[in-house]
Amino acid sequence: MQQFCLFFEERFFITPRLMKHVLSPLCCLLLFLAGCTTVPHTGRSALHLMDNEELANSAALSFNFLKQETPISTDPTYNAMLSRVGKRIAKVAEPDMPGETDWEFVVFDDDNTINAFAMPGGKIAVYTGLFKVAKTDDQLAVVVGHEVAHVVAGHSNERASQQTLATAGALALGVGTAFTDLSSAERAAILGAFGAGATVGVILPYSRTHEFEADKIGLLYMAKAGYNPLEAVTFWQGMMAQGGAKPPEFLSTHPADHRRINQLKIQLPEVMPIYRATQR
Repeated sequence: MQQFCLFFEERFFITPRLMKHVLSPLCCLLLFLAGCTTVPHTGRSALHLMDNEELANSAALSFNFLKQETPISTDPTYNAMLSRVGKRIAKVAEPDMPGETDWEFVVFDDDNTINAFAMPGGKIAVYTGLFKVAKTDDQLAVVVGHEVAHVVAGHSNERASQQTLATAGALALGVGTAFTDLSSAERAAILGAFGAGATVGVILPYSRTHEFEADKIGLLYMAKAGYNPLEAVTFWQGMMAQGGAKPPEFLSTHPADHRRINQLKIQLPEVMPIYRATQR
């Protein structure tokens, strides 16, 4: 709560008189963010308000539309790599899924996009540009393990739940301030502070938490599938070498590359024995 208050006071110049109208809705929002689901392998509590089956069905429709609108790579090497790595990662992750998952791995033809993404229900996409960095099965397993971990952890559900609560909080705040003695300018300041505060103070940090969590779970999956976790450091060093302008970490949905690498190095002693056991 202290960080929220400092942010509001410094960024939006809210006075103590205005602050009392902000604290109550924010406290309610933070209390609602208490989890009701446990993420596999990390034990973190997560709030899932959405129906997983509905999310998966919606994602399947969106993914099919994307496949119609975006060129799919016909490169046999890229497709074989993703199919091979995807099947092995999905197999070790399957026990952590609540039900049967229709995993689908697709390579989209875009050499300028060094990226991959996951959708609920097991839809995983990798752009051909990513193969500039992921040059081996082990390095591709870093990416696939990470994306599969997003699906297993239900991060899309959690993000949608957070957005729903943030929207509900803003509506409740708007109604609440409408019946106060605040001026229109003061009400606008409160609503503006809440919107930005919810994004920077809650949603973006949770996004970075999701990324670290997917890194952690993904590293475990690649080790279980027989891929060398040491290649995770090599991969992210390669991503750092790509350069490009990036926003400050507190304004980004993703953690800084060097922090990811440091966290992965900390986890390596835990997963290397698992990997070595698969090589015997």
